[in-house]
Amino acid sequence: MRLPPPLDEQYEHYAAAIERRLEEFKAPKSTHDIFYEFCYCICTPQSKARNAWQVVEKLRAAQFYEQGFDPTPVFANPAHYIRFHRTKARRLLALRTQFGAIGAALAQQSTSQELRRWIAQNVAGFGLKEASHVLRNLGRFDVAIVDRHILRNLVRYGVLARAEQPRTEAQYRIIERAFVNFARTCGIELQALDLLLWAIETGEVLK
Repeated sequence: MRLPPPLDEQYEHYAAAIERRLEEFKAPKSTHDIFYEFCYCICTPQSKARNAWQVVEKLRAAQFYEQGFDPTPVFANPAHYIRFHRTKARRLLALRTQFGAIGAALAQQSTSQELRRWIAQNVAGFGLKEASHVLRNLGRFDVAIVDRHILRNLVRYGVLARAEQPRTEAQYRIIERAFVNFARTCGIELQALDLLLWAIETGEVLK
């Protein structure tokens, strides 16, 4: 492994937790598990990841998949507040309605890039970043989650000149390739590096 300092020391600290999380991503998922991974990725934009996961766990316990109730009160709880909760509540209800089509798309065994494009174009609340996120959590490790923390770190380590959010799929894939090449240069798996950079900023290895 050729991680630059201080990433090398940080990796030693987080390596076991990162490996456990990657194994969780690769584990087989039930239909319910897949549904709630999509819920989670709808909740996370501009909200704390831990709050999003707490909300998803409450929705699972209340059988949101089976019953389809309005999740707005769960989102609005100050203990795990989710920003734009009314919009995200509508998106979760829409997700439940179209989840059959999503399951069919996932079952077609398309490439990750094709699936990402389909999700971004067809599922409300998903762009390329969120689509990459859910696919990663479902065990597809050949796509990158190009979010703010990745962009900041790619600038920090001289991979990119500016931390500009991609506006098109072509721009997204240019940054994605840069991230993949950086991980290869560091001698670490792409998703392990993603989790490491996230953990350095937040202090924990989350989804």
